[in-house]
Amino acid sequence: MNVLFGLAGILIAAVLAWLVPLRLRRARREKLSKKPLSDAFIEILKRDVRLYELIPEDLRSQLHGHINVFLAEKVFVGCGGLEVTDEMRVTVAAQACVLMLNRDASHFPGFKTILVYPDSFKTTQVSYDGDIEVHEESVRAGEAWHRGPVVLSWNDVRRGRSDAGDGFNVVLHEFAHKLDEENENTDGLPILGEQAHYEEWASVLGREYKLLEGRVARNENRVLDEYALTSPPEFFAVATESFFEKPKQMKDRLPNLYQQLSKFYRLDPASWKGGR
Repeated sequence: MNVLFGLAGILIAAVLAWLVPLRLRRARREKLSKKPLSDAFIEILKRDVRLYELIPEDLRSQLHGHINVFLAEKVFVGCGGLEVTDEMRVTVAAQACVLMLNRDASHFPGFKTILVYPDSFKTTQVSYDGDIEVHEESVRAGEAWHRGPVVLSWNDVRRGRSDAGDGFNVVLHEFAHKLDEENENTDGLPILGEQAHYEEWASVLGREYKLLEGRVARNENRVLDEYALTSPPEFFAVATESFFEKPKQMKDRLPNLYQQLSKFYRLDPASWKGGR
């Protein structure tokens, strides 16, 4: 009997050890979500983040709350001699949190650190040709490590924030990868709101991937950057960039893809400020 009571006590303690931090985190997030964003931070958004200008007023307060949570939970680290400023933190947080609007906000779990370089950085990719290990160096604007940090080039973040219609936004791209990896693997299939949506998602995105291959081959591509053909995860990340930066073009030219992303993000950016 004493053994049973002892086991029960251990089980209860383990459950409480899991539940208490979870409830505290939820309470803290709820408090932060209701806290007004500072005037200084709003000024940064209005001055520097072009996408912010397009977001409807009824979504802005929601975005402000997500930014508060993001800044409280994520740690920014300057690399290559870069000193991180509030401008950098708010710019990154705002664009990342656009992906949280109208959704059950997960606030990008599984990692805390955002590494920021002054400019594009070099990384080494390892691949295998049979038994031969191949190391290839490439220059990146951003990178999202699986279950690890997000790495960003500040110069490329600035480029992306200043033009909300060029289809390039490294923050949207890398944080789309973070949404993707919430479904265990980074495979271009994020967690969808309904079980029935998975078959439709796979069918539409698979077909759009093939159609993009044809448009690129014919030099007729207009909406998605051809980097999307690198892999299904990159297709999802590039499509996310265009969904928010070229929504009208995507809705007109790629309506099925737009519909899938609109259903996932629960947003209709083509209707914001005239869809650009």
